[in-house]
Amino acid sequence: MNTVAISTYPVRYGSATVDGIRIFYREVGNRGSPAVVLLHDFPTSSHMYRNLLTALADGYYVIAPDYPGYGGSDAPDPATFRYSFDRIAALINGLLEQKLVYSYAMYVAGYGAPVGWRLALAHPERISALMIQNGDAHEEGLQEFWNPVKKYWADATEENRRDLLGWMSLESTMFRYRHGVRCETHISPDNWAHDQPLLDRPGNAKIQTDLLYDYRNNVLLYPKVQACLRDRQPPTLLIWGKQDRIYAVAAAHAYKRDLKDLEFHLLDTGHFVLEDPAVEAFTLIRDFLDRRVQIKPGPGVS
Repeated sequence: MNTVAISTYPVRYGSATVDGIRIFYREVGNRGSPAVVLLHDFPTSSHMYRNLLTALADGYYVIAPDYPGYGGSDAPDPATFRYSFDRIAALINGLLEQKLVYSYAMYVAGYGAPVGWRLALAHPERISALMIQNGDAHEEGLQEFWNPVKKYWADATEENRRDLLGWMSLESTMFRYRHGVRCETHISPDNWAHDQPLLDRPGNAKIQTDLLYDYRNNVLLYPKVQACLRDRQPPTLLIWGKQDRIYAVAAAHAYKRDLKDLEFHLLDTGHFVLEDPAVEAFTLIRDFLDRRVQIKPGPGVS
């Protein structure tokens, strides 16, 4: 009888309550291994890391949380819960501390960047290494695609807010996955089958436009992020889809001003690099971690 190889490190699914909010997460690997934190992009969730989790499982403890309003985490009413990147980062930090993760390599993609930057600014000593995938820290990244959002920042009218609702459409979600890729047949439709029903939940449009409005505060934070990178100089891997229209490739080059220990890779793809070319991206990530990360367990971690 033929046998099928099954990973000895299956993905585990759980949740924790942080400040009254249930935060869902995926995790894999042994707790005694070096920790890697994966911070997801818009409009998805930790689902975007489903394959990377298993690719790293044999050597690392990997955790990928969902932000409030995304994936399996709570989506509290924006009338009583302020959706901001400050609040998201505080909740993710609370989750990591509950899990006794006090030192970790951090992977940031898209919306994961402003969440991760806040974690790094609050506790720079906890970041053992940095991996950046189409995640911005420089104004060069916010080009034409962001013009409707910048208009809303300048004048937060109901009309300008309605102009952003297209960001939550199925057409927009599919575009984010498909634009700039080398082969659309490599992009699983499971991505928008997962993302779109969550985007379409009642009340979710308000959540997302609140976060788009708050994104202006990320831009104000960029100088502090750049200064932190220059001061701390974490070993950094950058993998960037050079066909990305959401975060312009100029933002990738801008990191060269801040980081001396930078491994820089532009890949011939679009925004979601881990979908296509996944094998190339996974190889770069695993090679970087194997060379650059050392375990630094925190309190209570064996």
